[in-house]
Amino acid sequence: MRRRDFLAAATAPLFGAETGTILVHEHVMVDFAGAGQIRTGRYDPEEVFRKAVPKLTEIKKLGCVRLQECTPQFIGRDPALMQRLQDAVGIAIWTNTGIYGAANHKYVPAFAKTATAEQLARRSIRECEEGVDGVKPRFIKTGVNKGPLDELDRKLVRSAAITSRETGLTVASHTGDGTAAIEELRIFEEEQVPPNRFVSVHAQNERNHAIHEGLARADAWVEFDGIREKSAGWHVECVRHMAAKGLLGRTLISQDSGWYRVGEPGGGDYRGYTYIYTGFLPRLEPAWVPQLMRDNPREAFGA
Repeated sequence: MRRRDFLAAATAPLFGAETGTILVHEHVMVDFAGAGQIRTGRYDPEEVFRKAVPKLTEIKKLGCVRLQECTPQFIGRDPALMQRLQDAVGIAIWTNTGIYGAANHKYVPAFAKTATAEQLARRSIRECEEGVDGVKPRFIKTGVNKGPLDELDRKLVRSAAITSRETGLTVASHTGDGTAAIEELRIFEEEQVPPNRFVSVHAQNERNHAIHEGLARADAWVEFDGIREKSAGWHVECVRHMAAKGLLGRTLISQDSGWYRVGEPGGGDYRGYTYIYTGFLPRLEPAWVPQLMRDNPREAFGA
């Protein structure tokens, strides 16, 4: 079967307002200046809007009904702009709450270094209740470095877990490796948060399939993202392993793509979001597509 024929056959039933596909981990805009440098006026929202609309329109035509914008606060989160893009393009764009500790804490603001986990959680819970620029976060985003976790990373994860316990929202955590993921899951257990509210983001960076399998059997979500043409072979292997072990129902896939980069001319190399549809899904079993692209995202994050 030709690739175009496969795509039409495998995904056409999914493309509708009620049964469409979801990209669980993408970005529209990022600002890598660091928490101490983030400030109003570093970018032109109109330019970002013009760059993003065509990219988002492409995936709407392919059946995407929701994109989860995973840029945290202090790395360029802009809920008002995401709402404007959502209204213009006609797909849901979800924003997040939480503090991101990966990249050696470059994006952790000063107040978060001295606040307690409970204080940080109260801040995120307030955002969930009151909204940010009129937009309520729909998931929690945090991030940690490789394990063993240091004290600050552990605090950020605990804060995210408390927020999840109080709001019911799922935590997507940028995770350095399998050791870190296991520690994060233990913190969730300590805070009496169900493991199915924890998503181990960037699980493809952990090369040990046994850890992928262990996390999934513990009822956590294992997310293989960063899907590109050059990495597709490894990503296919990861998904096939999970399917062979009966764990496709704990597996998420996405691209971690997009990235209008604040500070670079024209936003730099803003990658589109179509490859997962046109290049990656055709390499999987057609029967897996509805679960990976429609059912699992809704079970993990909500409808």
